[in-house]
Amino acid sequence: MLTVIFVMLAEVLIFVPSVANMRLRWLEDRLNTAAAAAVVVDGLENIELSRPLQEDTLMATGTKAIALRRNSESRLVAAVDIPPDIDEQYDVAAMTPLSAIGDAFDTLLFGGDRIIRVFGPVGDSDATIELVMEDASLRKAMLAYARNVFFLSLFISLITAALIFLSINRLMIRPIRRMTASMHAFSADPSDPGRVLSASGGTDELSVAGQHLSDMQRHLQKTLKQQKNLADLGLAVSKINHDMRNILSSAQLISDRLASVDDPIVKRFAPTLLRSIDRAVGYTTEVLSYGRTTEPEPHRRFLQLRPLVTDVSEILAIDPKSDIEFRIQIADDLQVDADSEQLFRVVHNICRNAVQALMNDTTGMEGMRLVSISAMRTGSVVSISIDDNGPGMPLKARENLFAAFRGSARSGGTGLGLAIARELVLAHGGTIALVEKATPGTLFRIELPDRPVPLDVFRSKARH
Repeated sequence: MLTVIFVMLAEVLIFVPSVANMRLRWLEDRLNTAAAAAVVVDGLENIELSRPLQEDTLMATGTKAIALRRNSESRLVAAVDIPPDIDEQYDVAAMTPLSAIGDAFDTLLFGGDRIIRVFGPVGDSDATIELVMEDASLRKAMLAYARNVFFLSLFISLITAALIFLSINRLMIRPIRRMTASMHAFSADPSDPGRVLSASGGTDELSVAGQHLSDMQRHLQKTLKQQKNLADLGLAVSKINHDMRNILSSAQLISDRLASVDDPIVKRFAPTLLRSIDRAVGYTTEVLSYGRTTEPEPHRRFLQLRPLVTDVSEILAIDPKSDIEFRIQIADDLQVDADSEQLFRVVHNICRNAVQALMNDTTGMEGMRLVSISAMRTGSVVSISIDDNGPGMPLKARENLFAAFRGSARSGGTGLGLAIARELVLAHGGTIALVEKATPGTLFRIELPDRPVPLDVFRSKARH
């Protein structure tokens, strides 16, 4: 419908000059016909046409009077019932395009019962032919012409609209309906791979949109599958957690009895064993905390960092035969404002990954394999660096560094260690990042800021 309307509006611009030109040609035809008769009569000097012959001549030209002027002389060729008043007169030779358009619409709108006088030159001579006629036949011819132009324009606009509709339907509507149907089908069952849109390889906007929709559906399908795996894993872990907590409770009772055994070796290892079991019992109560809407708030306090890292090294229990050295380069008096258990988990997860990477390294690295932990305080921020000289992280693990189940650097890993570490560091308001270095290996840097000191606490400390 819009195409029909637009084409008809465009046809108006064509119709305006064309109807004016048609009117001018019509008047010129009448003048030429009358001029031919007038020239013949003018050649017969002193002879006046009979009444019947004048009527036939006027009827053939559709006029009421025909006059021929030459050299300031005028001769009435034929005339019947000449009206006393002339409503309009037109000089065909002096008519401009704008005046022709104005006269045409004047005839169309107000003509039909007027007497007009029309005159123009006879060929290339100096003679002028003059007609007196009614404009009813002229207006009738113009209306017939306008009607023909209207129906022709309407036919052209309908053909154009049909072609445009078929083209738009083929190029736009069908692809959009196809994408809409794909979205509807995909929303009904996102897990069905057959409902993913098969995108075309075009370069137009709709083809590109289809490709993006197809990629988004595949990505969403993959994400939903991972979410389902996580839900299944959560259910399985909750079941295992229930039984594991009972087993650890029994182990905790036995460990408490071992602490009372009077044996130097038992007394040496019993505290570490007790701390490990206590942490394991604590982990079982928080094993499902990852993925919750809000992480538990850390219970922060200033603590010595070196003993905490020493506990990590003891828990790792690195085999002396593995040629892996765990080096601690932290000052004894360095304190960090953090939750001791959460910070222990962060450092333990990263160090465990480093030790496993060194143990699984099959590149035949020569020399001592090293895991080094250093720390320093700059103002109110403590920076902890965990460095190893292992094979480094592969590209896939770097791209999904802190993503659970995707950021693992080894086969069979889950990537949960780094994901949990990041969550705990962020809960402290800190940052954790993989740092590029020139030598082989992996370097993680953790930065933990101190909590802001309330003004009243600061003033209280200042007084003392």
